[in-house]
Amino acid sequence: MAGHPSQPGTCVTSRLLDILGAFDERHRSLTLSELAKSAGLPVSTAHRLVAKLVAGSALQRCADGRYVVGRLIWNAGLLAPVEGGLRQVAEPFLHDVYAATLVTVHLAVRDGDEVLYLERMMGRASVPIVSTVGSRLPMHCTGVGKVLLAHAPPEVRERVFAGLTRVTAHTVVQPSVLAAQLARVRRDAVATTMEEMSLGASSLAVPVVRQSDDAVVAAIGAVIPDLKRSGPRLLGALQVAARGIGRLL
Repeated sequence: MAGHPSQPGTCVTSRLLDILGAFDERHRSLTLSELAKSAGLPVSTAHRLVAKLVAGSALQRCADGRYVVGRLIWNAGLLAPVEGGLRQVAEPFLHDVYAATLVTVHLAVRDGDEVLYLERMMGRASVPIVSTVGSRLPMHCTGVGKVLLAHAPPEVRERVFAGLTRVTAHTVVQPSVLAAQLARVRRDAVATTMEEMSLGASSLAVPVVRQSDDAVVAAIGAVIPDLKRSGPRLLGALQVAARGIGRLL
């Protein structure tokens, strides 16, 4: 779980933030005991603070007694800059790709050493999807992630290469192989994966380049069952969309 233990004398605000910080992609609902443990608080203290958060709609208590993020936090999160201008510019182009292909389309940015998914439009194809809006996934085994990793600062690539983990039997965990893939991404401006994040799912992704300074600021991609069958037509649609987004940023 996320979160940082509180030190003696820590102010109430810090303790409230510790409780909220316990929630992440893998821990969307937590018990009171789990919240207390993650925040480094006695259960009695956590109970008092959680009650205040529930009263203020920052948390919501479910019927089974577990807690989830409340409407107040959700609404505030949607106002974050990373969720604003880029999503607003990109959304019409993502709709165009989806309408033309009927596959699942993603918009993502790099957040530290992970991929942060800002938008997802679900396609009709029966393909296993792990990502959700707001979720973070590894960069080395996702199409959008490989695009962003290829253009990340050297120190980011070093950290990612030092901790490559295998998600499926097809995940690339050999640094030399991944380095060669990233070099091709920089050369060809396209990344692909085949069942590296989910079995039965392949992905295709391209960079979004801001024209004012040629910076790669995001990646858009799609998840499909078969790259050979759908890849060529999909690649053209993604490239057109990425250029349109880059022009307007």
